[in-house]
Amino acid sequence: MAENYTTKRSGQISVQDAQVAVVMVPLSAQGHLNQLLHLSRLITSYNIPVHYVGATTHIRQAKFRVHGFNPVTANNLYFHEFPTPPFENPPPNPNASNKFPNQLIPSFYATIHLREPVCSLVRQLLGANHRRVIVIYDSMMTWVVEDVPAIPNAECYRFNSISAFHTFSCIWESRGKPLQAGTEIFEDISSNKNCATPELWELWSKQKSLEGKISSGELFNSSRVIEGLYLDLVAKEINGLNLWAFGPFNPLLLTEQNNDSNKRHKTLDWLNKQEPDSVIYVSFGTSTSLSNEEIEQLAIGLEKSQQKFIWVLRDADKGDVFAGEERRARLPEGYEEGIKGRGIIVRDWAPQLEILAHPSTGGFMSHCGWNSCMESISMGVPIAAWPMHSDQPRNSQLVTKFLKIGLNLRHGARQDELVTSEIVENTVRTLMASPEGGEMRKRASELSVAVKQSVMDGEGNGTEMDSFIAHITR
Repeated sequence: MAENYTTKRSGQISVQDAQVAVVMVPLSAQGHLNQLLHLSRLITSYNIPVHYVGATTHIRQAKFRVHGFNPVTANNLYFHEFPTPPFENPPPNPNASNKFPNQLIPSFYATIHLREPVCSLVRQLLGANHRRVIVIYDSMMTWVVEDVPAIPNAECYRFNSISAFHTFSCIWESRGKPLQAGTEIFEDISSNKNCATPELWELWSKQKSLEGKISSGELFNSSRVIEGLYLDLVAKEINGLNLWAFGPFNPLLLTEQNNDSNKRHKTLDWLNKQEPDSVIYVSFGTSTSLSNEEIEQLAIGLEKSQQKFIWVLRDADKGDVFAGEERRARLPEGYEEGIKGRGIIVRDWAPQLEILAHPSTGGFMSHCGWNSCMESISMGVPIAAWPMHSDQPRNSQLVTKFLKIGLNLRHGARQDELVTSEIVENTVRTLMASPEGGEMRKRASELSVAVKQSVMDGEGNGTEMDSFIAHITR
């Protein structure tokens, strides 16, 4: 099979014909930076130049952490580093009552200073023989692009970094939770208001007030194979705007990028020595810090499960990930020595996509951020869901109740409950060493195959991508 979207069908428009350029405006959080960088890769495969913009530190972060391709050597991909004023860069609080990463809020507010440089870039591109410039912006970056629709021959499309399942559940909740087809699964979900902090909702309200004036269409990193019902429900709610879902954005087939064993991440060499489907990968993304008590309970539970594991034990990101010190979480005395041969603790940046794609990886203990969900689904790995904040509780419902490719360590509505070592032990054993877990793994594998087929055979998502490219190059 060819890599997703790289095989062009006859008659496809190239940039030489269309004279169209795309500007990407991601939010400065890792999951958002990563998704739009991978979308940039897909669009450049159509010979359309993409200009990826952001503050200097966030461009550096996106390029440093991406996996599956090399953005520095990619054709038609250009990075624009714009200065922003210094912003507060507090450390995460692992003991906060709400797990939302409030430490990122100052960096989010700093993005308002990208407004003028982005408009200048759009005008510059239009003056450089491009007859149209398309701006794809994160839904949390509306204030950066609010002047763009007034520029002749410029159009904006809003990227939703969350699932359609979560999006429609929010619409349903705002309307008083009416009973209709597709909402039965929402019955026991927690209130969306409880999934973030007042500071985030204040920022969101500033973006939401501009919504109706900016976007010419809605984009999702999703697939109709995964959540077609909810994509259709969302499409009915967006006032006649077009909606495209052409995920997964991440590469679906990974090649060996570096054969130098001195440069390969240690986890990949270790995985090469393990049996198929024998390792659970444990990672809670870049926006969650576990408390010392949570770390201790997780450590004990993993050890008692007697299953092999890779655990990425890092603190949550700060607004500038390259500045300041990072907390080094403490493990029980002698823990790392005691798990030798059966477990690996990773304290640096881990190649998540490659780990999930490895045949020895048979499970993923995850916070259920949408980026991680899509990577896990595309690689056919079932999920032990431990949602923390934002869209994660509802994503966990999609994974466990709708797709049935995972199970919960903790329900999203019970965020104040401690996940004990016994819960960890039993959940890991169920996922990795039981008939029930085997069935989840089978369903996850089948879903992965279906998702890849929908992209690579020129049907489903491949058609949606072609449709969007045809639309913006019309």
